[in-house]
Amino acid sequence: MAITKAKNRVILVACPLEGHMTPMIQLGSMLHSKGFSITVAHTEFNSPNPQNHPDFTFLKLPENLAAGTDTSFFNLLPILFAINNNCKDALHNYLDRMMKNQENEGTVACVIYDTLMYFADSVAFELKIPSLIFRNTNAAYLRSLRVNLQLYNEKTDLLPASRLLDPVPGLDPLRFRDLPNPLDVPVPEIVMQFQVNLIETRSSLAYIWNTSDELEDSDLTDLKQHYQQVKFFSIGPFHKMVPPKSTTLLEEDKTCIDWLNKQAENSVVYISLGSLAMMDGKDLIEMAWGLANSKQPFLWVIRPGSIKGSKWIENLPEDFEEKIENRGRIVKWAPQREVLSHKAVGAFWSHCGWNSTLEGICEGLPIICRPIFADQKVNARYLSHVWKMGILLENFSENRETIEKCIRKVMVDEEGKEMRKNALNLKGKLDACVSHGGTSSKSLNDLSDFIHSLTTK
Repeated sequence: MAITKAKNRVILVACPLEGHMTPMIQLGSMLHSKGFSITVAHTEFNSPNPQNHPDFTFLKLPENLAAGTDTSFFNLLPILFAINNNCKDALHNYLDRMMKNQENEGTVACVIYDTLMYFADSVAFELKIPSLIFRNTNAAYLRSLRVNLQLYNEKTDLLPASRLLDPVPGLDPLRFRDLPNPLDVPVPEIVMQFQVNLIETRSSLAYIWNTSDELEDSDLTDLKQHYQQVKFFSIGPFHKMVPPKSTTLLEEDKTCIDWLNKQAENSVVYISLGSLAMMDGKDLIEMAWGLANSKQPFLWVIRPGSIKGSKWIENLPEDFEEKIENRGRIVKWAPQREVLSHKAVGAFWSHCGWNSTLEGICEGLPIICRPIFADQKVNARYLSHVWKMGILLENFSENRETIEKCIRKVMVDEEGKEMRKNALNLKGKLDACVSHGGTSSKSLNDLSDFIHSLTTK
């Protein structure tokens, strides 16, 4: 009986945040389709369900968080620092055993780690395993972060608030207020320390990007000049390169699809501010009345606990339901890709996280941009001023009149029609890049060849 040689194995070190875990699993699916065995190393906190991915091997890394640790958005950075400090030994021990059993496990070709899980690079370096970085954000954000940190280190005084709308030299179309740290307020040392870790390549050999050359050619070119020591593989949008399959860590309410089936084509505004963002009760009220007064049907995702001081939607106005009649539907979490592709949805009100941004672009939808933190401000500015398929709500505390006007502008007015035209044009370009022979498809093949080559060196 012939002995089947074990496949080359790729170790994916995943970040336990919703918007990071999803594309990492999608990357695993792409590499599995290219013949690699996949091991997903993940924390016990927010761990994925292995039953949803039977082709993968899953490895739990104990992060050893103290009982009762605050795991909310407001304690996110301390949690990530703890994970990077506490998971290193477990990963080292596992990979060391695997390296000694490669005849059965398969040759460990490389470690691919989420940029937030930078501890994996030191483990790979110690064990002489090649490492690659998966960047969950786009190229424009990394450019802005590099410049932002440089400006912050060079400045001795805070930037006057009057200059926040000035353009950032060399980062057109970004203004100072669009930067991750706008320079008008002091930045905590913990934030600076973490962001420095995000721009370093350490011993890694390549960047893997969930973006495409067509979407970010100039930003990718600029970064290649700076990071000449690493290879670039832009193989996005990931979700268009793999079969549709839910990877969410949250429970989806699929009854909203039945509601969408009853709505007119292109009539519904879909609102979701992502898996991490929080907002005040006042913002909830203004959003609610802006939606109600716009007279447009809407599907609104409100995560339990995402409104400060409330469990879910108990602080909505008492007469809100009466005001909207049957025009609105509120759910705790939605099957977003299915919703965005539904013919009833005519616009996407988003926090502009990169996954949501790509999903909106790929469905040719105009986007109402309400960024909150991190890369979202950069993405929103590109949607509104480069790709011209979005409208930017500058402040999170916009009043109901502004919100109503914005919704009607996107859904009814000529400006919205032009955004939709631009969005559909960009959708066509991304469809082409992920198709056979497209740039992202070719880049995926190049990545596969590159990883295979690592086992022969």
